[in-house]
Amino acid sequence: MPELKICLIQSDLYWEDPLRNLDHFSEVLNRMTEPADLILLPEMFSTGFSIHPGHAETMDGPSVQFMKAMARTKDAVICGSLTIRENDSFYNRLICFYPDGTFLKYDKRHLFCLSDESSVFTAGSEKQILTVKGFKILPLICYDLRFPVWCKNRFDGQAFDYDLLLYVANWPESRAHVWRTLLMARAIENQAWVAGVNRIGRDGAGTNHVGESLVIDPKGRILAEAPHGEAAILTAVLPFEELEAFRRSFPAGRDWDQFTIEI
Repeated sequence: MPELKICLIQSDLYWEDPLRNLDHFSEVLNRMTEPADLILLPEMFSTGFSIHPGHAETMDGPSVQFMKAMARTKDAVICGSLTIRENDSFYNRLICFYPDGTFLKYDKRHLFCLSDESSVFTAGSEKQILTVKGFKILPLICYDLRFPVWCKNRFDGQAFDYDLLLYVANWPESRAHVWRTLLMARAIENQAWVAGVNRIGRDGAGTNHVGESLVIDPKGRILAEAPHGEAAILTAVLPFEELEAFRRSFPAGRDWDQFTIEI
């Protein structure tokens, strides 16, 4: 199986200003000269972590159209979350666009109670598996990182549910140690690569973010790390044969507990 090249865009965000953020990310992506298979944008990349429903878009809004166009232009799958309005409900929705215009969507399951996210948004109830170049990928959002049961990998004796676990986030500086620790833990316990893209800068609520976007191997080792507090394009190449070799040499998946989640 071929390698997967992933690209994490660590960036500041303009507070509640979608058009300015779209212009910014358009410039960043258009400056990229090296091809990538998968490009990750931070959580709520078009507004920052705002729970104000007035900034929500529909699925045919400008931010969604931007992702669709950029996926085609860059010939890559592009993933990022934004505030979506459907009927009378609001979602923190992660959207992954393929170059052909098809997409996968995931609504954030674990809504952050300390910000009242749970009082404005509706929680999702279904995970989705994204497939890129044969790699199976589970995309999740920020606070989901703290809930290991929700992201637990499974092995049926023949195949694993996923090979790469990814998080798009607005994770604050005050809990940066937790961010790093949990990303490494998720990689180890799930025998999968983990990629976490985080924003930098101070948001409109006064919360500071320092990035520290990471790509971690299945043994919990950091493969690539973005600079502390600086805008960066972080890339990593994931060779599937290395993952397969590790899983064969240490077949812990055979001993994983079997369980179901009640929603």
